[in-house]
Amino acid sequence: MKLLLLLGLVALAQSLVHRIPLKKVKSLRQVLREQGLLETYLKQHPYRLAAKYFSSRISAEPLQNYLDNEYFGTISIGTPPQEFTVVFDTGSSNLWVPSVYCSSPACLNHKRFNPAESSTFISTNNSLYIAYGTGSMSGVLGYDTVTVADINVINQIFGLAETEPGTFFYYTPFDGILGLAFPSIASSGATPVFDNMMMQDLVDKDLFSVYLSKNGQSGSFVLFGAIDPFYTINGITWIPLSAETYWQITMNRYVSIGGEAIACAFGCQAIVDTGTSLLAVPDRALNIILRILGANSSGMISCSAVSRLPSIVFHINGKDFPVPPSAYVMESNGYCTLGFQGMDVPTESGELWILGDVFIREYYVIFNRASNMVGLSRLP
Repeated sequence: MKLLLLLGLVALAQSLVHRIPLKKVKSLRQVLREQGLLETYLKQHPYRLAAKYFSSRISAEPLQNYLDNEYFGTISIGTPPQEFTVVFDTGSSNLWVPSVYCSSPACLNHKRFNPAESSTFISTNNSLYIAYGTGSMSGVLGYDTVTVADINVINQIFGLAETEPGTFFYYTPFDGILGLAFPSIASSGATPVFDNMMMQDLVDKDLFSVYLSKNGQSGSFVLFGAIDPFYTINGITWIPLSAETYWQITMNRYVSIGGEAIACAFGCQAIVDTGTSLLAVPDRALNIILRILGANSSGMISCSAVSRLPSIVFHINGKDFPVPPSAYVMESNGYCTLGFQGMDVPTESGELWILGDVFIREYYVIFNRASNMVGLSRLP
């Protein structure tokens, strides 16, 4: 990605700013449909998105991009480096990858970390267990050097998966997950990667920013330590966090379609989550959205109707953030589906929405740990 100003390039080059490119790959929906497995898979693996955010006994990691667009980057662990493809997930806080100790089918068809081949690995006796909406992973914790872009994070704690039961991770094209949320939700008290970047003074500013490309284009990235001015020419709206757990904010007005308020009249909560591909909405709001847009109960809609659909508008911190139909309608092999997922999880501050990749693709998003705010800038 290029910056508009030469001075911007010079400033970035001289500071502790690090960009890691993300690649967009064939979706899980496409892979399963091509193999004739989609219908059976959906019946065997009911999607419980709420399990990612709320559990009375354990900290939960995400179900990365359950059925559609996925964005990954490459990291390395150990000395010499062992490379892994990971989801950079703002909805979780742990780093983990499969290990050679794991014989689950989901591990055997992915890259596995071998601690015996790293001269800088430090083992522990601490275990890690993380529950998912469609399964779980368990393993042990260890320390090693983790390299993200050209950032070398020393003594980073991470999980070495020993079991990955079920078939969900078998079909995913990523190896592991790198969580970018707050330490308060990290399983087993592990320090997140970005927290170590800040503590080891490896980034110029205590923030990172995300750009997700559209329509299969390349160029997606996570930028550690800086804001790229090329993506903020429309200005930045700063929104304070309502909780230092996930990147959670308050939508203090309403959500509207075609000027009509459909939900959130008394305020609600929203989590900005790169690890969720869809827009997750309360069940009641989902039914209203499907009815207004003319979709069936599964979210299927006639592709010929897409050009006539209105935007869905989120009203946050005094500003309007529209998501047009080109963003929330997904077309694959002649099928058109709305990018909404039902999830009924009330909170003390109102109902919960998850602003996943469908939303994020419309905005350059800045995750600011220095001020505990989320910055949104409408993309050019």
